[in-house]
Amino acid sequence: MTYTNELSFMMDIFKKCHVPVTRVVLTEPAAALIPSGLDLFFADLRQNEITVRQYLGTPDARTLYRKQDAFSLCYRYFLLPETDSLLFVGPFLSQPVTQETLSKIALMLSVSSDNRRYLEEILSAIPVMKGNDPLLLALDTFCERIFKSRSFAVVDVAPRETLSGKDPVSVAYREAFDDTLVNMKAMERRYRFENELIEAVALGQIHKESLLTPTLSGRYFEKRSKDPLRNAQNYCIIMNTLLRKAAEQGGVHPLHLDRSSSQFAHRIEKLRSVSDCHLLMRDMFLSYCQLVRQNTCKAYSRVVREAMLFIESNLSSVLTLKTLSDKLCVSPGYLSAVFKKESGNTLSEYIRKKRMAYAGYLLKATSLQVQTVASHCGILDVQYFSKLFKKETGRTPREYREGHGHSPA
Repeated sequence: MTYTNELSFMMDIFKKCHVPVTRVVLTEPAAALIPSGLDLFFADLRQNEITVRQYLGTPDARTLYRKQDAFSLCYRYFLLPETDSLLFVGPFLSQPVTQETLSKIALMLSVSSDNRRYLEEILSAIPVMKGNDPLLLALDTFCERIFKSRSFAVVDVAPRETLSGKDPVSVAYREAFDDTLVNMKAMERRYRFENELIEAVALGQIHKESLLTPTLSGRYFEKRSKDPLRNAQNYCIIMNTLLRKAAEQGGVHPLHLDRSSSQFAHRIEKLRSVSDCHLLMRDMFLSYCQLVRQNTCKAYSRVVREAMLFIESNLSSVLTLKTLSDKLCVSPGYLSAVFKKESGNTLSEYIRKKRMAYAGYLLKATSLQVQTVASHCGILDVQYFSKLFKKETGRTPREYREGHGHSPA
């Protein structure tokens, strides 16, 4: 196959965007098309031992098939040249789930009104891709490349066009579903999402901010309160706990975690709207990722880790090479050399950066006088402090504070 690398790349893109994609041989059982956690919608495939070919028919070469089933779930599939296998993409939605669509699907599956929220969780986690979505455009371009033609056939498959010859909304569906199963599947998807989110933060993967999209719909977590704002605040509390544990897995010391977690807990209780909760959840994700990227200790030796943590805990104290080496029971020369080698900064550079970062936080978050901020950072000469701060940030402490909405101290 001459396009192996391109195929792998395309499949990776869809998987990273949480769009199910499968390469399946035509003679395999059609059940291989069922994405993990979504078998609720494929009762006919689970109950009938049919092949992919029997279920979808024999696809024509150089043809892209577009299918939408009775549940409004969409798919794309086509025969891969030089093989006897399909690339099967989906399900995805062409538009967000409306209450009307939800009611229709709940009726099809005989899901009780009390458990509709679990079905809603499952559906709201399915990605939405409209006709001009970049992923679908990328798929069209991929087809052009492997079909070696900028013009190829596109066939729309009607919802009931399957070789099994059965109405997709048959009694088999209604018999196969029960409220407990719907609840279980919703919980499974929730835990998979949480594990993926934890992994992203533990690795400091800021670029995976899109993982938060399901939570920002306001329908992802179980509703524990009738008050929408209180419920959204509960989401934030759960998120704060999850992300704090994730950052701990990423090697961030509890000193940093406790400070960030406490700040977010305070902000959560001050929230005044659901939209503010959504913004705060994004802020938490990015902040904990930054903590991992900036403060993880996993890459450092024991001596350097202990030096960094001592500095963080004692920014207002006298910090010199001698005091640190005495504290760690190593020679000044050894500490200086190993710290520079592992961190890329000299001890004095590292201390200065940490002090200025802490000063910036105090200037933004408090109304302390500049002289007091300087003393909290271990610098008693306020003029010297201002000089260092401007060198580090490009602004004087007063200018920095005014730029973040505080009146001059």
